[in-house]
Amino acid sequence: MTPNGRFIGAACIIGWLSVLSDSPVYADISVSHGIAMHGEPKYDDGFSHFDYVNPRAPKGGELRLASQGTFDSFHAYIPKGNPAATGSVETLLTSSADEPFTEYGLIAETIEYPEDRSWVIFNLRPEARWHDGVPITADDVVWSFETLTTMGPPSYRFYYGGVESAEVLGERRVKFTFSEKNNRELPLIVGQLPILPKHYWQGRDFQKTTLDPPLGSGPYRIAGFEAGRYYIQERVKDYWGTDLPVNVGMHNFDRIRIDFYRDDTAIRLALKSGVVDFRSENQAKAWALDFNVPSVEKGWLRKELIRNQRPTGMQGFVMNSRRAVFSDAKVRDALAYAFDFQWTNKNLFFSQYTRTESYFSNSELASRGLPEGEELEILEAYRGRIPERVFTSPFRAPATDGSGWARENLRTAFALLEEAGWEVRDMKLVDTGGGEQMSFEILLVSPAFERIVLPFTRNLRRLGIDVSVRLVDQTQYINRLRSFDYDMFIFTWGQSESPGNEQRNFWSSAAADNPSSRNFAGIRDPVVDELIELVISAPSRESLVARTRALDRVLLSGHYVIPNWHIRSDRVLYWDKFSRPSRPVRDGVMVQRWWFDAEKAARLEQAKNTDASLLDRGADGEDRWGLGWVLAALAGMLLIGWFVFRRAWHSTGAKV
Repeated sequence: MTPNGRFIGAACIIGWLSVLSDSPVYADISVSHGIAMHGEPKYDDGFSHFDYVNPRAPKGGELRLASQGTFDSFHAYIPKGNPAATGSVETLLTSSADEPFTEYGLIAETIEYPEDRSWVIFNLRPEARWHDGVPITADDVVWSFETLTTMGPPSYRFYYGGVESAEVLGERRVKFTFSEKNNRELPLIVGQLPILPKHYWQGRDFQKTTLDPPLGSGPYRIAGFEAGRYYIQERVKDYWGTDLPVNVGMHNFDRIRIDFYRDDTAIRLALKSGVVDFRSENQAKAWALDFNVPSVEKGWLRKELIRNQRPTGMQGFVMNSRRAVFSDAKVRDALAYAFDFQWTNKNLFFSQYTRTESYFSNSELASRGLPEGEELEILEAYRGRIPERVFTSPFRAPATDGSGWARENLRTAFALLEEAGWEVRDMKLVDTGGGEQMSFEILLVSPAFERIVLPFTRNLRRLGIDVSVRLVDQTQYINRLRSFDYDMFIFTWGQSESPGNEQRNFWSSAAADNPSSRNFAGIRDPVVDELIELVISAPSRESLVARTRALDRVLLSGHYVIPNWHIRSDRVLYWDKFSRPSRPVRDGVMVQRWWFDAEKAARLEQAKNTDASLLDRGADGEDRWGLGWVLAALAGMLLIGWFVFRRAWHSTGAKV
């Protein structure tokens, strides 16, 4: 072949390969089974299962759970209703539980992306199927993206704001192009996109709630329900992804039943009576006092603290800075001195909690000490635009001696309020200009928080503030949060080990005016906006930690919340008929890897049937038909005997 012929042939080959790939030719393109936020995936191509599962876990049995509240829909992808999870919606990728942030192929078999991560291509598995047998295609992926970002909850528009386009390259090949380069998280969060069936929704109104469980592709589907009371997820026997490495040892229960209760007290009673199998307890008082029952003492109902390394995020009293009363940072700072955590922890929580002092608590991302290194360099660029105390004083939440009388803290609060233009007149805290008393409402959805909030309101009233507490039902609560119609409420921002684009939805100025975003505090701070973008574009894990700590310090300096508390363990109770792998995971409890243990279940049932003491006692441990009745009968017999004796004695003329 002549040189020209060789050149032409090579050019044809390159052109043909370009047509096959349907994408530009790049020098450094990674094609992989998984993708890590930073570094390389832990699990190599061809891995058989995650290390933290039991690959031989048996399938079968039922797990009975409970939830507080209600549900009125199975459609979780619109900003309407109170939906229940179906267990049938899958994503392109799925995360491992023993890495900070790495995803592996689920619906997608392989991932392609350039070094700057300016785009990503997903190649779908040919075996991926909807529950009706129809293959999952690239059309479904693009339709899902376009539908969710236009008709879904506003959070999707924030989360996927960096996606410039989504295009079908072939039946099982789809490409996402990004509007920004070096946003390392974008390929991973696009992999988290819920994939919905285009053919199912054609002819249906996507924007309406529905109790007709939508078509899905996952390991479970709805097998039965009664609206607002319960629903049952049933394992799909012919689930297409059963043998995928990311699914081996997971999704082991044949049925998962979720019953809904009005309050947590009813759930605890159902658990102790054996109607519910598992509960993650979220109330310190209940953990300390409500489970001193025979079933726990005998080890039938297991009560365990399971340590975790999961970032606990920030729970706190959120102040809506959109409201005039909370628009001044000094006022927000002052109100924090009215919350006596030390007294609350000792008297209400049995000293189980640690005070939260970071938006990224229980992780290496939490700011600590004074800024140094890269973190200090970042903050120096904003000197003069952020409070000077960011450089000179580590953040510390106000503390007391735990006596219940926070005299010094209230004095500090008065001083801050005076600086902000408030003063006390006739035992009322009023603004010095108009003379109007400070007043606001604390919105609650859980009665359990009333005992915590009421001591807080007592101290607020000592400051001269007119504060009220309103307990509303779940539907009203959700609607008020979605419309930012509240003064103060309690909320938890969960965090991952690799924060990124979701921070825009939590703290950015753009999110402050968008209904259904999670910027509940109404933060509008250009410095926060810039720090969020630095976090998102962090080139390495070390840089991500430094940038996140800088963001943390600036958020704390704004006093948008009154920090609450956290615990570094999961408090779980479960009937001893389940098993789980011995290897712990960062997230603590991970029920997806548990399985029903038939031998344990048989032993438990036999023990319950042969133990007379438990049969004679109620679920709350009180005697009902056993010893209590025996003692009552004996007391009655003695009383009758006494009266008979008295009558006989008096009949003989004797005196008592």
